[in-house]
Amino acid sequence: MQNRLLSGDMPRSTVLALILGAILLCLAFAPFLFPGVRSVDTAARICIFIVLVASYDLMLGYGGIVSFAHTMFFGIGAYGVALASTHMGRGFDALLVGSASGALVAAALALVIGLFSLRVPAIFFAMITLAVASAVAVPVSQLSNLTGGEDGLTFQTPRALGPAFKFGDELFGVRLNGKLLAYYFVFVGALVLFLLMLRVVNSPFGRVLQAIRENDFRAEAIGYRVVFYRVAATCLSAAIAALAGSLYAVWLRYVGPDTTLSMELMIDILLMVVIGGMGTMYGAVIGATLFVVAQNYLQNLMGAASDAVAAVPVLPELLNADRWLLWLGVLFILSVYFFPTGIVGRLRGARA
Repeated sequence: MQNRLLSGDMPRSTVLALILGAILLCLAFAPFLFPGVRSVDTAARICIFIVLVASYDLMLGYGGIVSFAHTMFFGIGAYGVALASTHMGRGFDALLVGSASGALVAAALALVIGLFSLRVPAIFFAMITLAVASAVAVPVSQLSNLTGGEDGLTFQTPRALGPAFKFGDELFGVRLNGKLLAYYFVFVGALVLFLLMLRVVNSPFGRVLQAIRENDFRAEAIGYRVVFYRVAATCLSAAIAALAGSLYAVWLRYVGPDTTLSMELMIDILLMVVIGGMGTMYGAVIGATLFVVAQNYLQNLMGAASDAVAAVPVLPELLNADRWLLWLGVLFILSVYFFPTGIVGRLRGARA
């Protein structure tokens, strides 16, 4: 059963299996294990970014396609839900229409970009996607009547997903309200999308993508239409990224250029892919978890460490909470140095 659920792609490392199992259990029971607004918000973001990073790895790690437009697809999905909820009202029908529309628009845009750009060398395709993403971000931030401009859009989700909705008193000290349902809506949605991508990369389609990544000339020589497979992978990746954006919009109940379309977010996605390991779906799980947890808690941890060594010269300044980005960069450099193939690649290599 487990082998079928994971599409035959087992962790192949005891340590990796334990880590992935621990992450799954923590995310599945996060509202009960880590009660509190911030910890549950962190868990929801991890779920969403696992899907987003895995969808990018589908292009980069499995297809060898470098793109800087992934946040554009993410934003399209988020704005799809926001616009549908704004104009159709708070209902699950608005979420369904917004999510489906966002995924279709993202896939169609990826199809146009792919057909016109994937025939050129990789570096040119990357620059084209960067230009398109920048071109899309400008009208989104300026069309204030439609998208809310720089301020973004705040909208209402279905009543059942709001904190005012209650379906019980308490369970293990946790309030049974719409916010809990919203978290499990995000968790289940992210889990289904992740398992879907795991099925895709372990299918014949995924095997061909890996062959193209290793040697596109040889793959074309034995009869595979390289451009077709690359375009299909780009469209699928864009659609899943848009669905991840839909989950993000449902969770935040807000969409803005800074939260979904920024270049900083694109860099974060790249970092998560590299940390976890390219060409491994499980790398997205570990990379997203480590990065989001560091983003949310490294500053507090450094503040506590700085207070603990207050009597020691120099150290309190080095560990000042305001320098958390510096140490996040140091941690990234160390992870790349000690895990050049990513954490998953290293663990699987050690097992081999």
